Amino acid sequence: MYFLYELERVITLHPSFFGPRVKEYLTNRLLEDVEGTCTGQYYIICVMDAYDISEGRVVPGSAVAEYTVHYRAVVWRPFKGETVDAIVSSVNRMGVFADVGPLPVFVSNHLIPGDIKWDPNATPPQYTDNGDQVIEKGTHLRIKLIGTRSDVGSMFAIGSIKEDFLGTL
Repeated sequence: MYFLYELERVITLHPSFFGPRVKEYLTNRLLEDVEGTCTGQYYIICVMDAYDISEGRVVPGSAVAEYTVHYRAVVWRPFKGETVDAIVSSVNRMGVFADVGPLPVFVSNHLIPGDIKWDPNATPPQYTDNGDQVIEKGTHLRIKLIGTRSDVGSMFAIGSIKEDFLGTL
């Protein structure tokens, strides 16, 4: 689910960047450092604006200055039970790996409907019901997230396509 968060970041700046365009440089540095990153709880998709940039504070013992930047950002936080669209990145006999934007999702073969079977002899290897449903690399899937796991700078999820209206698109 998408949210608009108000966040804060401390940016250190070398004296060579001091001058009349320091606020512009801080905003650009914020965009480079923050957009597209994962905090372990959510992904920062887009920085909307930097609405409060503090006065620089010189760090004792060095020449750099610290600026505290308050900004608004659009973030994506995946939740257990959320239904998402994904693209299959790899298929093996244990299940399917898919990507939901930056979030990798694993769908175990136990969470794939019983009529869709693993076919190791097909090229490329795939899950199929010998009809219109084929799950191979590049297939678009609709997945329900069963659970998420967070690390320091990354997230991972487990999904299912064993319910109604889930599976290939």
